[in-house]
Amino acid sequence: MGHFIFKAMFFSVVLFSHQIITKAQISNNASSSSNRSSTARELASGCNWFQGKWVYDSSYPLYDSFNCPFIDPEFNCQKFGRPDKAYLKFRWQPFSCNLPRFNGVYFLRKWRGKKIMFVGDSLSLNQFQSLSCMIQAWVPKAKTTLIRSGALTSLTFEDYGVKIMLYRTPYLVDLVKENAGRVLKLDSIRDGNAWKGMDMLIFNTWHWWTHTGRTQPWDYMQEGTKLYKDMNRLVAFYKGLTTWARWVNRFVDPSKTKVFFQGISPTHYEGKDWNKPSKSCSREMQPFSGIRYPAGKPMAAIVVDKVLSRIKKPVLFTGRDNAVTIQKRCAPISLWRREYHGLQPLVSPWLARHLE
Repeated sequence: MGHFIFKAMFFSVVLFSHQIITKAQISNNASSSSNRSSTARELASGCNWFQGKWVYDSSYPLYDSFNCPFIDPEFNCQKFGRPDKAYLKFRWQPFSCNLPRFNGVYFLRKWRGKKIMFVGDSLSLNQFQSLSCMIQAWVPKAKTTLIRSGALTSLTFEDYGVKIMLYRTPYLVDLVKENAGRVLKLDSIRDGNAWKGMDMLIFNTWHWWTHTGRTQPWDYMQEGTKLYKDMNRLVAFYKGLTTWARWVNRFVDPSKTKVFFQGISPTHYEGKDWNKPSKSCSREMQPFSGIRYPAGKPMAAIVVDKVLSRIKKPVLFTGRDNAVTIQKRCAPISLWRREYHGLQPLVSPWLARHLE
């Protein structure tokens, strides 16, 4: 359950060569610190952000969870009594450059009037809340509007017209109630109408595809007219993700919308994955110290690679790195529960860097 832990995914120099990230346009009255920050961003644009390590930084975290109104209680670990704070102070350090520090005001100015939507499961929720808190820390008195309606949550920073949205759909494809029961439709996406018109879409899915027994929210899978009581979950994942790819090909205009797919989080349940067979993720406080994670690439990530290799529209996959893999800690749901602890969510540095 690595979907709640630190997620660090980055963009390599290839993204810049395709003009995915543009240089900041500094206004005439910008402060000298803003100019230095812009220079740092331009220098970082020539860096391979995917290769690096986690380092301790005493100047972190980027926001105080006590002062952010957008965090759900189960994520507010400090509020519910977690005694240590060292886990808040890790940042990603690429080997070949220094990344600029996140600047919420710069973010709001650059994305003025734009709409950004996270689509997926609790990992997307984690990212949505983290980014919201990181921005709010820079403009604590800004006027905001938060609306929750069914699967959709929308946060608007009114003075800038920046809207950050979350659409909760753990499978991306449809899960509907029918006479036969709860049916996961592997070849249908009706919810996609809510995703249209965005300036940026950030998708994720996988974790819920592995659920069985009482935690499985469907009774049947369906493809075409045929119902299945079950099937190999990687096969089902491939079918569902292919349906999502068809939706992107049909409805996304690359000149108006940038699309990202977040990487697959390893489970970190078993210590053998990092050469410690007698341990599990329980009470792990430090990231794995090596550069390459011994357990290797999750099979679901191979499925994502295959689907993305066949998609016609540009989609940037943010999972080609080891930053999330070497964070071998458990999720708050499994370890730091609301009444005791919790892991404070931090937005992916890959996203923060790109959005800036």
